[in-house]
Amino acid sequence: MNGTGVPLITPFDEDGDLDADSLRELVAWIEDGGVDFIVPCGSNSEAELMGVEERARVVEIVADEADVPVMAGTGHPGLRETLRQTDLAAEAGADAALVVTPFYYGHDDDALEAYYREVADESPIPIYLYSVPAYTHVTLSPEVVGRLASHDNVAGMKDSSGDLEAFQRERARTADADFDLLVGSGSVYAHALAAGADGGILGLANVAPERASEILALHRAGKDEQARRLNAELVELNRAVTARYGVPGAKAAMRERGVPAGYARKPHRPVNEDVRAEIAELVAEAAP
Repeated sequence: MNGTGVPLITPFDEDGDLDADSLRELVAWIEDGGVDFIVPCGSNSEAELMGVEERARVVEIVADEADVPVMAGTGHPGLRETLRQTDLAAEAGADAALVVTPFYYGHDDDALEAYYREVADESPIPIYLYSVPAYTHVTLSPEVVGRLASHDNVAGMKDSSGDLEAFQRERARTADADFDLLVGSGSVYAHALAAGADGGILGLANVAPERASEILALHRAGKDEQARRLNAELVELNRAVTARYGVPGAKAAMRERGVPAGYARKPHRPVNEDVRAEIAELVAEAAP
C-alpha cells in the first residue's frame, strides 16, 4: 500500500440508505483517475455513522469492483468491535485494515501500543495505524509508532495530523522497517513525499484524483519543485472539502465534476448555495 490512495466517500440516497449502484460507479471513476489503492470506511466515508454490518457491505462492494488494492477502515473505540470489523473486512476481500486510534476515553502511550499489538496479533490481514487527532483528540507519538513498526503484521501508518515535524520523526523511527508511511493531508502531500512519505490517503483525491496522482508522478520523476507548485494550487480546494465544509463539501465538489457522490448522512446537512458556488469555483480552477 503505497502511492496515492483515496479515502472513498460513501454515496447515500435521500433517505440515508447506501446507494450501492452509485458506489460501484464511483469506484470505476476513481480508478480512472489513476489512484493506486482505495480506502473505504475511513473518515471521509462517514464510517462512524454506519453500523458494523453496513461497513462490511461497503467494503465488499468496493473489493468486488476494484482493480487496485483495498485498505478498509475497521477501527472502533473498543477492541472487540475493531477485531470483529477487521475479520469482516478480510472476509469481504480487503487486502489490509486501517485502524483508527481508540477514542472517546483517554489512553496513554502504553495502552495505545498494547491495543495495536493485540489487533495486529489477531488480524488476518496487515493493519495500518491511523492517527487523526482533529477528530479523535488522540495522537500516536513517533516513539509508539517506531516500536509498533517492528510488529510483523503492522504494515504502515496514515498520519493525518498535518504535523510535518512529527511525520519526519516517524520516518526516522521506521526507516529500517518494512513500513509504509502515508500522509493524510492533501495540503502537504508534495512536502511529505519529499520528507520520505511512501504516499498518501487524501480526501482531495475524491474530487481530483488525477491531480493528486500527478503530484506523486512529479515527485517520482525528481520534479519536487513542480510537485510543490501543483500542490499549492490545490490547497484551497483541499481545505474546502476537508476542514472547512467536511463530507458535505466533498460531495458537493464531486457533484460539480458529475460524479455520483450521493447525499451525506444525517446529522450532516447539505452545504448552502453560497458554499456550493464557492466550491464550484474552486473545482473549476483546480480540476483537470
